Amino acid sequence: MIVCKVVGNVWATRKEETLKGLKLMIVRRIDITTEKELELDNFVAVDCVGAGIGEPVLVVTGSSARKAIGNDDTPVDAAIVGIIDGSEG
Repeated sequence: MIVCKVVGNVWATRKEETLKGLKLMIVRRIDITTEKELELDNFVAVDCVGAGIGEPVLVVTGSSARKAIGNDDTPVDAAIVGIIDGSEG
């Protein structure tokens, strides 16, 4: 899992059929101990938990992302599977 922060959303009026109804969010990897955003590229993740902009989240990638949305045939590479309330360490 990857710790990220939601930094925006994606509106797509035309998309692949199996993506219809899925909420697409822009996320950026963060260092959870300092809550600082890392200087890495943003990426798009399907939101499975109703996350909002500015929230720290857990993101899975690859086949785990497709399992999270319940459809192995959907062209998804990342999915938000949790909203982080706090952390230690």
